[in-house]
Amino acid sequence: MNKDKLIELISQNVRLIRLEKGYSQEKMATVLGISKKTLVQIEKERTSLGWTNTVVVCALFKDSMILKNFFGDEPFEVIETLAHDEMNTPKVKTLGGKLFWNEVEHKGIYRVQQNVISQHYRILDDSDYRWYSSFELEDVMNRLSELINSQSKDNT
Repeated sequence: MNKDKLIELISQNVRLIRLEKGYSQEKMATVLGISKKTLVQIEKERTSLGWTNTVVVCALFKDSMILKNFFGDEPFEVIETLAHDEMNTPKVKTLGGKLFWNEVEHKGIYRVQQNVISQHYRILDDSDYRWYSSFELEDVMNRLSELINSQSKDNT
């Protein structure tokens, strides 16, 4: 997934997200900080949300079941990973990947998971804290090696 695909996906489904929340077009436009006319154009797929409003939708409607179905339970993790090309923020508590995630590798206290929907990867520890996220498996495996080596040094 890339930013353009994400913008397209959210733009195509902003109406469903609005309806899920029970908002009128006027209320949704006010929440997003855009005109009702612009929202109508987005809902008719004549224009897109753009990156900024896509981020706003994912942030303000992070509990949306529609978003969770698209991104596997943690929509904002996908946004952060795309925005920064990776997320290297140790100790962010997750739900543990019980849904929407496949385990790719398990070493020591760490496991690598891949989101079945967005296809991005992350490293969790045995307490379900996220240590790293990226769309690049090679980067994730390199970071996993660094974490394992660091853990080994700390234990000696």
